[in-house]
Amino acid sequence: MSSTPDPEPPAPKPALVFDDPLDQQSSDDTDRGWGERTDSGGGAADLKRFLDEKPPHHI
Repeated sequence: MSSTPDPEPPAPKPALVFDDPLDQQSSDDTDRGWGERTDSGGGAADLKRFLDEKPPHHI
């Protein structure tokens, strides 16, 4: 007779979801989904945004 305990059953696999992804709201469906930022005000914030969004060939 074996004295080893029974092995634990493997974890269940995640269920496949066949929902239509277009039925779900994405971040693009909201007003904040298009890159709008909250109005932080001030010239320093504008400069930071300009430097963050500047393409690399404009350095």
